Amino acid sequence: QVQLVESGGDLVQAGGSLRLSCAASGTIFSINTMRWYRQAPGKQRELVALITSGNSTMYADSVRGRFTISRDNAKNTVYLQMNSLKPEDTNVYYCNAQGIARSIGPFDSWGQGTQVTVSS
Repeated sequence: QVQLVESGGDLVQAGGSLRLSCAASGTIFSINTMRWYRQAPGKQRELVALITSGNSTMYADSVRGRFTISRDNAKNTVYLQMNSLKPEDTNVYYCNAQGIARSIGPFDSWGQGTQVTVSS
């Protein structure tokens, strides 16, 4: 079993910055793509950014130029640096990881979510 734990969510003023972290634990052999999603109440979950095992990245248009996704493979951790935050960035942010675990083979795991609130 592979577990993901997010941290770093907080209340911040517009224009501020936050750094989210998501650490994967378990009998992990390899992690392929890692993603950050966000979801507001009553809305569909939105893909914010992803990073592949080769460190290729992709961003939603709404965050490109303000957010940066990165990963530390030695720590099985993905980060989301969020700068120039806007009130519309207020959401619960979830991380997702896909890979291979020694115990269960392929996995597709989600974290529990971390709340980001941006005040105007």
